[in-house]
Amino acid sequence: MSATDSSTPAEAARLLPELDAERLLADLMTARDHLWDEQSAHANGRVIKWDEQQDWRCLPIRSPGGDKTRTDAGGAGSAEFADTEWLDHMPYVREILRSIPGPLHAARFLDLGPGVVGYPHTDAKFAPDWGLVRLHAPVTTHEAAILDLDGAIHRWQPGEFWFGDFSRRHHIQNLGPEHRVHLVVDVLVTAELARLFPADWAGYFDGPEVLCNRPVVTTTAPEREAARCSFDAPAHLLETEAFGSLTGPQPESSFSIVDTGTELAVRSPENHLFPLAGLGGNEYRLVGWSEERTVTTKLDGPRPEVELTYRKGRRSTRLSVPATPAA
Repeated sequence: MSATDSSTPAEAARLLPELDAERLLADLMTARDHLWDEQSAHANGRVIKWDEQQDWRCLPIRSPGGDKTRTDAGGAGSAEFADTEWLDHMPYVREILRSIPGPLHAARFLDLGPGVVGYPHTDAKFAPDWGLVRLHAPVTTHEAAILDLDGAIHRWQPGEFWFGDFSRRHHIQNLGPEHRVHLVVDVLVTAELARLFPADWAGYFDGPEVLCNRPVVTTTAPEREAARCSFDAPAHLLETEAFGSLTGPQPESSFSIVDTGTELAVRSPENHLFPLAGLGGNEYRLVGWSEERTVTTKLDGPRPEVELTYRKGRRSTRLSVPATPAA
């Protein structure tokens, strides 16, 4: 599955509905006296320092575990996403978030300071192909603040609501005298999410290139007990930022599925827990991630195994590996 190929009809799309720019700005101003933290990142189950040492700050509205200090976008290995206390003072932001027809991940105000020029990069797997999209609602901006998205120059304005395919190469810059602030929302793709997009995107969302996520189902205590096991698999199994393969010769590591008492989790070779969300039929995706990769336990019968699945759109690669049920 390619790291760079994108199936979206365009690099960006203006969404419905029109937003109330004044109300959104008023919500932002409730946090005007708070010193925002530097943006961080998340990789391989860990929060890491942001690569760019620039004026690029964040106020988290939703974050892993509702932690108001988590300025990263989260990912596999995080806690479930929850509202932070900042949202208590932002009624219009809450209204916007509730109007989005899909499970919400991180929601953050991102502030790009004057004079900042970002470097070209991609945000791995933030596109409908991978079941996860990033939406933007501009709050404050300037004519000299631009987004170069796959070679197209954008100047998104307050009151507008946008999808950008940030799996494509892009960079931002703010050469104006004012701060550029956007509300940035990450959301799992569902069939209902297509309602926000222009009518000419309907065929795309109905086609094979979009990965729609299924609702999470509750995993009972007996189901968790029965799912416990250990297995060997490709070493990059939990590295969702990587474009690894399930096939061909490659390094392997030992993993286990454990019951934490409230949920199942995959224990990594480094002894870090990656919580799992149930999808039914003994299949699980990683909490904080999409169905881009799942694990299915098949422990009954004479040859217990775990089935690993990587997806892009409706295409998938599967690998079954022997498993040892927990005693």
